[in-house]
Amino acid sequence: MSLLTVTNLRKTYSNRSGSQTIQALANVTFTVDSGEYLAIMGESGSGKTTLLNMIAAIDRPTSGEVRLDDQVVSTLKDQEIALFRRENLGFVFQDYQLLDAFSVQDNILLPLVFRGMTYVAMLEKLNIIAQKLDLADVLSRYPHEISGGQKQRTAIARALITNPKLILADEPTGALDSRSTEQLLNIFRALNDDGQTVLMATHSVRVASHASRVLFIKDGLVYHQIYRGQNSNEQMYAKILQTLTMIASSGMHHE
Repeated sequence: MSLLTVTNLRKTYSNRSGSQTIQALANVTFTVDSGEYLAIMGESGSGKTTLLNMIAAIDRPTSGEVRLDDQVVSTLKDQEIALFRRENLGFVFQDYQLLDAFSVQDNILLPLVFRGMTYVAMLEKLNIIAQKLDLADVLSRYPHEISGGQKQRTAIARALITNPKLILADEPTGALDSRSTEQLLNIFRALNDDGQTVLMATHSVRVASHASRVLFIKDGLVYHQIYRGQNSNEQMYAKILQTLTMIASSGMHHE
């Protein structure tokens, strides 16, 4: 069943004088099923971050529609957007976006505070998620006292604690070393195995090779997609590399 439906999505930006128009998304259509793990690949300027911003209602499309379940995201009123994000989405960013003055525990609990949940109920959820993400020993520490991998796991815990319908991850391994990246990919895989829907934008072939489907964006369009099927991570890696080579040599505009 489709959880997310993106239909004929276009986004153009004008410069200040209005004399020049930049097309970030040309005409993007795809669906994401509930429980799917989708990676979006594309070079800088291809439109993938713009696409994530449209799905998250951070930016509005010029035309087209984004629908999550029965809600049309692209037409939400400004005063409805914060509630929509809080109720439906979890965010994981490359730079973690943790609050330095808050402990690991308080960073994770912040979305539940906004929901007005009781402290006892919050702690119950925290204990489960801290065990799952191996954070129980660092809950009282502050972001500057923990490693990059622990920071990213804290960000994932914060994203998951509201039981979101969809996790949006933008280059989540970009600031991590190879060991922390591997740990993080195993976490995303386990979350998806438990039924969590994940949509991740990435430059990394290795990261994308863990997904169940890879969507390639080029010049604001869906250029190609690969389904995992019975392929291993290694086979997915090879297929992604092959596709990226094809895109680079396609003769289309290439930044």
